Amino acid sequence: MWITLGLIVGGLIVLVLGAEILVRGASRLAAALGISPLVVGLTVVAFGTSSPELAVSLQSALSGQPDLAVGNVVGSNILNVLLILGLSALITPLIVAQQLVRLDVPIMIGASVLVWLLALNNVISQLEGALLFTLLLAYLGFLIWQSRREQDPAVVAEYEQEFAGDKPRTLRQALLNLALVVAGLAMLILGSRLFVQGASDLARLFGLSELVIGLTIVALGTSLPEVAASIMAAIKRERDIAVGNVVGSNIFNLLAVLALTALFARGGVPVPSSALALDIPFMTAVAIACLPIFITRNLIARWEGAIFFGYYLAYTAYLLLAANEYPGAVQYRNFMLIFVVPLTVLTLAVSLWREWGRRRLA
Repeated sequence: MWITLGLIVGGLIVLVLGAEILVRGASRLAAALGISPLVVGLTVVAFGTSSPELAVSLQSALSGQPDLAVGNVVGSNILNVLLILGLSALITPLIVAQQLVRLDVPIMIGASVLVWLLALNNVISQLEGALLFTLLLAYLGFLIWQSRREQDPAVVAEYEQEFAGDKPRTLRQALLNLALVVAGLAMLILGSRLFVQGASDLARLFGLSELVIGLTIVALGTSLPEVAASIMAAIKRERDIAVGNVVGSNIFNLLAVLALTALFARGGVPVPSSALALDIPFMTAVAIACLPIFITRNLIARWEGAIFFGYYLAYTAYLLLAANEYPGAVQYRNFMLIFVVPLTVLTLAVSLWREWGRRRLA
């Protein structure tokens, strides 16, 4: 038991540190090569915060534990919205940029629906992985093109301050940053191996499926960079960064992490029937629910954050009840589907209708 916990905690620490080191080195190298800070933030940093998910999912698939890989991606996307945005909005109401509503959230919804459709035959094949990754390249290309047209001095200054404050000016500094990139990648590989081994041992120890472990412990562990970044952004009142970080991470998880895992795993990534029955539809529903919440006053209010957080607790509770074959698990699920979910949909519909009326009068 103690060895298993040691593997999980040690792997998490190495993963988070590796991601941080990788982002720092890659950002400074990109700045030295003349890549704009805005592009660095949209690409290198966004991919860097998703690198723990990529490392763990690849390691899981290659070591014959595909359920962990699928559970990691799906669980991380659910956790990012419900837990991270929920907690962040409870700290302070979050501002939602117009671009997120018009572009990024619809892309997140589209990617979620596409993954659901591709998984209906219980596998994400290598060809389908290539398709998802091609869509990611198209999305990144558009972001880069759009960022080069960015004229808002405040946005440019923010990225300059955050990502290009320490441009390497000498060969020695450049080599040091290259070494940081290599060290970060090595730590991600090592951390993912330790973490996957510990998570697999934990699943066997408690009789839980690898899918449930992936949806809960692994998803929480690999999302720690997003958790830290978004909550700290909320505390610092950088309320737009908290939302953008989550949406961008979810898109990368689907179009990069899942895509590359399917591409490199022999025969693609098998998708368990239980994930198709509950977890992937729930992930898609969570993505769709973001749109009406984000549109209303371009703000995530505290009460909406409370709804997100409450749903995450309810979803996690059901996973654990069902995994332990608790007799009341079915009744609990039916109560959520018959009463709680329709009531939430009705509340959001009324809120959306009021927002539409407010905009008409304005």
